Amino acid sequence: MSEGCFFEDLSVGQKASFGKTITEADIVLFAAVTGDTNPMHLNEEYARDSFFGERIAHGMLAAGLITKVMGTQLPGPGTIYMSQSLRFRKPVRIGETVTATVEITALNTEKHRVTLSTVCTVKGEPVLEGEALVTVPSRAALAAHRARRAAAE
Repeated sequence: MSEGCFFEDLSVGQKASFGKTITEADIVLFAAVTGDTNPMHLNEEYARDSFFGERIAHGMLAAGLITKVMGTQLPGPGTIYMSQSLRFRKPVRIGETVTATVEITALNTEKHRVTLSTVCTVKGEPVLEGEALVTVPSRAALAAHRARRAAAE
């Protein structure tokens, strides 16, 4: 099993980021997976007459990049999402690069919970802001789990 950071390895202020350029394929695949076929995302003619004047990416597609950072970088594998607030600030257009950044803002030692600031930007401007709460395994909890599993075998 690939392991991320243990709770004991974390500190307030730690950050990690990931950037991705949003493509036509990303939008079509996201629509297929989620069933969100809103014409704002898929129909150029419809979107041209909208408030934005063109197609835009699903807001949750950008938000999904946050899960990539938390699940693979910080805190990493083993992280379990508990909650996420989101405030959508600006649309993301096809061809724009979205950078998702998470930063640890608080640690709850008793419950091994981590609060993170979550921001997605395009050209340095926030398009999405929020806060996440996750739980992260501790070394002691993982050792106890492995011992129970070994004893059961």
